[in-house]
Amino acid sequence: MYKKIQEAAEYIKSKSDIKPVIGLILGSGLGYIADEIEDPIIIDYKDIPHFPQSTVKGHAGKMVIGMLEGKPVITLKGRFHAYEGHELSKLVFPIYVFKELGVEGLVLTNAAGGVNRTYNPGDIVANTSFINFTFKNPLIGPNIDEMGPRFPSMATPIDRKWLDKIEKSAEEKKIKIQEGTYCWMLGPSYESPAEIKMLEKLEGDLVGMSTMPEIIAANHCGIKAVAFSAVTNMAAGILPQPLNHKEVMEVAERIKHKFAKVVKIAIKTF
Repeated sequence: MYKKIQEAAEYIKSKSDIKPVIGLILGSGLGYIADEIEDPIIIDYKDIPHFPQSTVKGHAGKMVIGMLEGKPVITLKGRFHAYEGHELSKLVFPIYVFKELGVEGLVLTNAAGGVNRTYNPGDIVANTSFINFTFKNPLIGPNIDEMGPRFPSMATPIDRKWLDKIEKSAEEKKIKIQEGTYCWMLGPSYESPAEIKMLEKLEGDLVGMSTMPEIIAANHCGIKAVAFSAVTNMAAGILPQPLNHKEVMEVAERIKHKFAKVVKIAIKTF
């Protein structure tokens, strides 16, 4: 696996002289943030050795390297999910490639369902803790010793000091960032009302089908991470109407300028 990571990283280096310090992974409907990168180098996932392919609508399947807020960044427009049929080790392959390229900070974004009844569609919530309801782990299998320890800690999954700086700066710009626990479910079916009732009782605030694998890998290989959810809908059973992907995309579009500001603040404060 480490050889594959090196080969992917070498290919990316051959396409760009920029040495990225911050990695961005953009969730459903959030890829527009990469469009603001200056002098972008764009690489299709399919051209990168051993790289997984994104199959979900709203995930462009392109890597963008360039400058944003005065800092060198590498961005994935579209991520990978277990429900697409990828092996879990494939889901986090890009995180290790980031590490090999010299990335020190990781900003994750996702579209999530609101379990916490105080949330509203359009809210931005920092993921401060995580619950794994898939009972799967991307580190299962032989450990990549070159990347991290066999038994990494998840006691502090996000970088609290970095998040505090982001929240302070956002508040100064009149942007409210809430905090919550993100629950990782397998998907691709949306959760049942009974499952959401269970998450509520276990003090989950958000539910989604991504992000936690990347958080685990970032903690494994020593990349500082922060994660933010766009609350694109209230979870099943909280509101009477059924859920659909179109609604997720529409809300993501509505709040895109506010969300982009938060991502830029994250880059600027790293």
